[in-house]
Amino acid sequence: MLLHYQLQDDRLASVAGSGEPPADIAWIDLVHPTGQEEDQVEVLLGIEIPTREEMAEIEISSRLYRESDALYMTASILLGADTPTPQNHPVTFILTHGRLVTVRYSEPSAFRNFVRQAGKADTDLKSADGIFVALMEAVIDRTADILERVGAEMDAVSRGVFQAEENGKVSKDFKAVLKRIGQSGDLNSKVRESLVSIGRLVNFLGAECGDRHPGLRDYTETMAADIRSLTDHSSYVAGTTVFLLDATLGLINIEQNAIIKIVSVVSVLIMPPTLIASIYGMNFEFMPELDWRIGYPLALLAMVVAAVIPFWYFKRRGWL
Repeated sequence: MLLHYQLQDDRLASVAGSGEPPADIAWIDLVHPTGQEEDQVEVLLGIEIPTREEMAEIEISSRLYRESDALYMTASILLGADTPTPQNHPVTFILTHGRLVTVRYSEPSAFRNFVRQAGKADTDLKSADGIFVALMEAVIDRTADILERVGAEMDAVSRGVFQAEENGKVSKDFKAVLKRIGQSGDLNSKVRESLVSIGRLVNFLGAECGDRHPGLRDYTETMAADIRSLTDHSSYVAGTTVFLLDATLGLINIEQNAIIKIVSVVSVLIMPPTLIASIYGMNFEFMPELDWRIGYPLALLAMVVAAVIPFWYFKRRGWL
């Protein structure tokens, strides 16, 4: 799909139709482009559109480079943060001849939000560079929102693990707790990966903007500061995740030890009564107790006493 946008009264306006775009086009958005659409943009702007395989390469030289007057910048953008399987997808930004070209095979929500917001009257978009800056700020803001949600989730997990509920009992559904911690930790790792990628893009842009993009340098410094702040917060959340994981595993270990202790104590308590019952369950002919009238109640009493004495001893020693 090939989307065209132009600037009208400092706002972003979509250009309808699939024919030749107007000369004042400011942003060309290639979404799941076909070969024909890529050829059309390459002929129009005199640039080479990277393939999907080239966008997925992790080498810095393959993601951030200059060709003639065009800047090619590929960043990993987080997608599906509201689903159980978030993923980072590469998105390529190309600044060339006063135009912005984006190539993507995914639909991050930051793009949808930006297009909706940039079409309002309170926007102040002057050029393709301004569109690029505003779009990157939308991506960073979206990443910050996701990171804030991960931090809130970790706080909720912490309260569930360490704080007693109204009934005075702490949640023992440790499987669900471990699942929440794992999902939040995975999402946070995806956020960090995206932030690192965007940070490299911003640093590259700051070094390469030069005379053709003089207004971008100040914005890159601001974006770099925001990314550093978010990266630090992501590191804090990662540390909290590891701490909660260790604490939850420790509580599971405590619960298992308590169960094993109970089983061990019960086994010790029933051993003396079992011994007595085993003795008087034998069928030897010369067992005088078998002829006692009170033999049966005495055997029962002996079994009770044999169980009570170890229990009293364990209680006194503080083992129970």
